[in-house]
Amino acid sequence: MAQNRIVISEVMMPSQANPNGNVHGGEIMKIMDSAAYAAARKYARSNVVTARVDELEFHSPILIGDLVTCTAEIVFVGHSSMEIAVTVEVEDLDQEGRPQRALSAYFTMVALDRNSRPKSVPPLILDTEDAKRAFEEGRQRYEAHKARKKQQQEEAHLRAAAKKTLREPEE
Repeated sequence: MAQNRIVISEVMMPSQANPNGNVHGGEIMKIMDSAAYAAARKYARSNVVTARVDELEFHSPILIGDLVTCTAEIVFVGHSSMEIAVTVEVEDLDQEGRPQRALSAYFTMVALDRNSRPKSVPPLILDTEDAKRAFEEGRQRYEAHKARKKQQQEEAHLRAAAKKTLREPEE
């Protein structure tokens, strides 16, 4: 799985703080997106774009001076899309101790050809039981998203039809 994983580390600086003195969540999300991009781009060997972010969870605050380590690992691939599990761990460099999980999310990235059209990506090699489990969980999230999107489209179509019916003059 190492070929499907990217790790980025960065010390948090005062310019990344919010008014409360913690690191602004958007700063960390940007690092997460960059890691997901790098993992997907390396895997697809083409340009990629962020299509969706799911299950973004903040687990603990990040402070100025903390070391942030962001790990992005491809866990599922479709035809042109890749789901990347992204985790952020934080370590207080002034204290002994283990890094703590700070954020986690799933990023969906889509591979693009030279004309900015979706292009196919290679199949994911599932060489461990953990990889197989993560792939199946990713497939389930993918299918659930497709079902939600289809339902939303059907509901929008019904609302549009209802509005049209309300606007039609009576005879």
